[in-house]
Amino acid sequence: MSLPASRILALLELLQSRGQLDGAAIAAELQVERRTVRRYIVALEALGIPVDRERGRFGGYRLATGFRLPPLMFSEDEALALGLGLLAARQLGLADTAPAVASAQAKLERVLPAALKQRQRGIAERVALDLQPAVPANPAALSTLGAAALAQQRVAMRYRDLQGRLSERPFDPYGLGYRGGRWYAVGHCGLRRALRSFRLDRIESVDPLPQSFGRPEGFDVLAHLNASLVEMPRAHAVRALVQAPLEALTRQPLAAISSLEQQEDGVLLRCQADELPWMALSFAALPFPFRILEPDALAREIASHARQLLTLAGQATAPD
Repeated sequence: MSLPASRILALLELLQSRGQLDGAAIAAELQVERRTVRRYIVALEALGIPVDRERGRFGGYRLATGFRLPPLMFSEDEALALGLGLLAARQLGLADTAPAVASAQAKLERVLPAALKQRQRGIAERVALDLQPAVPANPAALSTLGAAALAQQRVAMRYRDLQGRLSERPFDPYGLGYRGGRWYAVGHCGLRRALRSFRLDRIESVDPLPQSFGRPEGFDVLAHLNASLVEMPRAHAVRALVQAPLEALTRQPLAAISSLEQQEDGVLLRCQADELPWMALSFAALPFPFRILEPDALAREIASHARQLLTLAGQATAPD
């Protein structure tokens, strides 16, 4: 029977950071039985890591005197990348990752020289990332689906839709994507027999099945996710012609929920909306001329918004 590598590495970390520990303390930290600790010690020794044993009331386990693992070496750019990655991980909506991020931060600081350690702390304490607030996701579902996507292994998934209905389905996960503050799983749904995207915060459970699947060659998870969210039917289908270079328009917030198509007389923008007042504000924020093609109600909403702005501007500049 294979040993869980994560707990063996956790044992090595305990021995490195705390020196000598008895079997009971190790078992309590790793939440295993004493005899399992002995098996983990044997596994460490099989990897060439010498462990000293001391019997008796004050005995225990410790790494052999003088033994040190080769130190990790990071350049300034590598340390910066790691620090920013840990900072971003705190905002990705994975509720159970906070302890893991703190633990990884502590381990990183232990192996960094003093100058880099100070810079690393500066990143954590002084750098702010304006990431869109994330909807809390299910870390277990993310981990299981990520492993299944890598192994191309089918899973059984229980999913609760927007109306609260619970369903079960076989699912072939092609990959995971993060967009608009939410995590999604993208793949082939055995219930609908089609390509589908599922929000991780609505997944009740995921269990691997003994079947494999073939992932389409070159499948782009984010491209499909973007397209599916743009085309998802909502209360209002919106079309507009924007007088702007396509590349410049793609950098606008509205482009994140829209499809853009270059035409002779401008860029055709298409999207779906539930609330026209919010959509009117989004168009008003564009720094380019535009013409609403449909719906007419959106054009009227934008005109109403423009009149309100003109009224407010007139009040602000009127003499006392």
